[in-house]
Amino acid sequence: MSGGLHARVLNDLGLSIVSGEISPESTILAEQLEERYGVSRSVVREAVRVLQSLGMVASVKRVGMRVQPMSLWSLYDPLVIRWRLEQTENGKQLRSLTELRTAIEPQAAQLAATYASEETSGELLALAARMRSVGRSGDLELFLELDIRFHSLVLAASGNEMFARLDRVIAEVLTGRTHRGLMPSQPHEEALQLHVDVADAIQGKRPEDAYTSMERIMSRTIDEVEPIWAGEPRIFLD
Repeated sequence: MSGGLHARVLNDLGLSIVSGEISPESTILAEQLEERYGVSRSVVREAVRVLQSLGMVASVKRVGMRVQPMSLWSLYDPLVIRWRLEQTENGKQLRSLTELRTAIEPQAAQLAATYASEETSGELLALAARMRSVGRSGDLELFLELDIRFHSLVLAASGNEMFARLDRVIAEVLTGRTHRGLMPSQPHEEALQLHVDVADAIQGKRPEDAYTSMERIMSRTIDEVEPIWAGEPRIFLD
């Protein structure tokens, strides 16, 4: 089987479902997908298997595949997040992810300031310093890599395994914002300094300062992206 074909079919189907082009309760036949994409049954089967694992479709005997409502999707899965962010109308997903980060990351920073090891604290300071130099250089891809590593490490350093497993969620939203032009072309000096402040507070075992600095990072994030979701209705799952 061609991995490229499988990925193409999976990506297109996922996007079609999250965008509503293929609406909930719609029935899809394997034969229709084979014709639509010009691929074999095995390629279709593999793509559908992934969508089933994500709760996005269900197999119905002698009927085909039925698209499931959003309430059954694995909304924290990086693939689902990526597809929702790749839509033209991605404001609601950005709002939900930003609110999630705002609720979790300051608390994670506060815990990290209590429990992080000396080695981890040192790595955070080094990352923050490198983010500052790379951010000033305008290398957005390298900055993205460092930013993901910084926020993921703060989550891990909290000592809360549930927080730590949000690292892939954070990676997807930062990647999505960068690749869709929703990040400043050059990081603001205040944002760069706030990452240093978070790392310094964690190393200095100052939980309240770590919380406040991370909260300010999240506040800046909201200011940058809030116009994208202004006026969008909230999502209430059944």
